[in-house]
Amino acid sequence: MTSINPIERSFELAAERCEDLTPLVYHRLFSQHPEAEAMFRSEGSDPVKGSMLALSIDAIMDFAGDRSGRFRLIECEVSSHDAYGTPRDLFVAFFSVIAQTLREILGTEWSPEIEGAWRKLLDEIERLVMQDQT
Repeated sequence: MTSINPIERSFELAAERCEDLTPLVYHRLFSQHPEAEAMFRSEGSDPVKGSMLALSIDAIMDFAGDRSGRFRLIECEVSSHDAYGTPRDLFVAFFSVIAQTLREILGTEWSPEIEGAWRKLLDEIERLVMQDQT
């Protein structure tokens, strides 16, 4: 069964083509933001990366859907990443990297509807993350 929500649909289509987004997302993140790579241990960080991506996807799905509460994960993670010294613009960039990775995987199936939904979602996430910057 396919989803009507364009964000969910983009993940469904990507799952049909790609078994694991993790290496693709982090390759793109580290290519665009080399400073982010130093924030991960050189050994043993793959489970952390996978877990971080899975939590981000859960938060995205809820944020794009009925907002039943998991979207607050973004707000909580902003605080914890502030404590790690992660710049908020880098935190926001991670969500954009996820969208860019999906766009690449989907190719011609990345529709204007999916693009518009992702653009709106990324704008909302950026507003949320940057609103209480201290």
